[in-house]
Amino acid sequence: MISTVYFADFKATSRENVPDKIQRLIEAAGIMDIVSKDDLAAVKIHFGERGNVAFIRPPYISRIIKAVRKNKAIPFLTDANTLYAGTRSDSPSHIKTAIENGFAYSSMDSTPIIIADGLRGKSEVAVEVNQKHCKEVYIGSEIISADALISVAHVKGHELSGFGGTLKNLGMGCASRKGKLDQHSNVSPKVKKKTCIGCGSCADHCPGNAISLDFADSSSEDSSLAPILIHQTDQESKKTEGKKRVKKATINQKLCIGCGECILRCPTASVNIQWNQTIPVFLEKMMEYTLGVLKNKKDKSFFINFIMDISPACDCMPYNDTPIVRDIGILASKDPVAIDQASVDLINAEAALTNSCLKKNTLPGEDKFKGLYPEVNWERQLEYAEEIGLGSRKYHLENIKTLTWG
Repeated sequence: MISTVYFADFKATSRENVPDKIQRLIEAAGIMDIVSKDDLAAVKIHFGERGNVAFIRPPYISRIIKAVRKNKAIPFLTDANTLYAGTRSDSPSHIKTAIENGFAYSSMDSTPIIIADGLRGKSEVAVEVNQKHCKEVYIGSEIISADALISVAHVKGHELSGFGGTLKNLGMGCASRKGKLDQHSNVSPKVKKKTCIGCGSCADHCPGNAISLDFADSSSEDSSLAPILIHQTDQESKKTEGKKRVKKATINQKLCIGCGECILRCPTASVNIQWNQTIPVFLEKMMEYTLGVLKNKKDKSFFINFIMDISPACDCMPYNDTPIVRDIGILASKDPVAIDQASVDLINAEAALTNSCLKKNTLPGEDKFKGLYPEVNWERQLEYAEEIGLGSRKYHLENIKTLTWG
């Protein structure tokens, strides 16, 4: 099956500016078909980490909201809290960052921001998917509760997935903290003993009572060593004389429920994800999460990709590097796989910008994302998404031409 992906570049005239062109694009692509009167419509975006300015410009989002309101739907802006402890790891901080980056109530046509997984990333729904890696996935409650879903993604490079577009915006971006941890790691987080200060904050807030504080040898250079318990003979005490024994956190993997709360609570960033997933498994899990996000949204989901400010790394970074290619345009479709495939194809057709960090595969037609991350087979996310029925990699590109006078 061949899906249709609609495309508009950033050319503008006195007859039609870019926001007007965006509205014409998404209406041509059928956004009005997926929102009805009184629908609670989730507009899933990335608000941008503080210090990163590559996120989609607020006036563009405002125009998408305007289109949703034409059918008397009720839109809200949303994203889920992050797994890492940044400026979007809890709802108050997340909303504050969004407002600082221009997504204020007044500038968004009086549209509220509702963080999908609640105050601390625990508000979730377990969705049954019965796939190769996941029997169920954990999605932010408000995403599941919404009547319609509009994904608005900024296409860019990504250090784990090779690139990020619609599929990552949904699979990773809509997952609760537990869901994000599930995608990233097969086992519980691990404590870096060297930097742990034994404050107990992680243990105090662990819902599974999986964290204990044990005495350990602070001089140990091996952060993976088990704690040296205080029960010692006199001879052993002489050996450790002069070494300060301090309490360090230890996570019991059998009791750990994988919620990621300890990662957020640690003041010294000593609780870390174990990056033990192979890249293909990570990508496949992310697609299974996307399947869970869209499970109850048949004919009620719509996808928009902005191919601009194409930074080499994720928008979760507190900075953005020089774009790897020029600004290309905006895509819209009802097929999440086709829109990502079209986005990659358009980027790879370009020549790399000479002042970017991309030094390999810089010519038109060469794989820019392989040039950035040669160890990542980014295509696996699209292959697997097609295999599990999320959409088609085959597409027809429908060009929305710029309006001119005469």
